[in-house]
Amino acid sequence: MSTPHVIVVMGVAGTGKTTIGPLLAAELGVPYAEGDDFHPAANIAKMSAGTPLDDADRWPWLDAIGQWAHGRAGLGGVVSSSALKRAYRDRLRSEAPGAVFLHLSGDRSLIEERMAGRQGHFMPTALLDSQFATLQPLEDDEAGVAVDVSGTPEEITQRAVAALRRLEN
Repeated sequence: MSTPHVIVVMGVAGTGKTTIGPLLAAELGVPYAEGDDFHPAANIAKMSAGTPLDDADRWPWLDAIGQWAHGRAGLGGVVSSSALKRAYRDRLRSEAPGAVFLHLSGDRSLIEERMAGRQGHFMPTALLDSQFATLQPLEDDEAGVAVDVSGTPEEITQRAVAALRRLEN
């Protein structure tokens, strides 16, 4: 599969955006950008302290991701962003109208287990409830697909590629 689209790998913390994103980008032959790298230091500090971000914290971060996606329009790319609310995805689409969303979704207990096993990540498992409370799944009029995160990273990536192929047809 080759795509001129920018794929935004979205979902709550712990779904594997940072793992699946690079695997998907390699499969598609396009660059990958880690959404967490676009956060200002104040956002990282806030989340590290166990405080959820508010919308005012997120807008500059989303704008930076959107600008990267805009620069990849027609060339393709993969970027991670939680993009939990429709308004956040709309903000990304305002910069990159052709963006396609890959929603990594799964059972809360599996995601919490994976988060607990991570080392060196700023997002504590204590914020998982706020992530699920904020999540607004993709709506029918949004370009995107949802993929379950059970299984190995390679299995998830293959399911994602298959779902994205179906979306293009």
